[in-house]
Amino acid sequence: EEYQGGTIAVSNLGMLGIHNFAAVINPPQACILAIGGTSKQVIKDGDNLRSTSVMAVTLSCDHRVVDGAVGARWLQKFRSYLEKPETMLL
Repeated sequence: EEYQGGTIAVSNLGMLGIHNFAAVINPPQACILAIGGTSKQVIKDGDNLRSTSVMAVTLSCDHRVVDGAVGARWLQKFRSYLEKPETMLL
């Protein structure tokens, strides 16, 4: 009964210039997604270098509700949607 009615909460400190942080889960939430700010980084793209925006997110899961491997797969899918938002329409 204590863990009914919650799913995932979002905490955004990126707008305050914070790049990485860990958010605390508040019951009845099963997970909380901590979203940090973006920063410009140079990455290798094939044989070329290019500048891109990079954002850090951290997912904290209550392991009584969500297995860590399930949380990791959720983060993989979240990342793929952020990198290619048009795939959310398919």
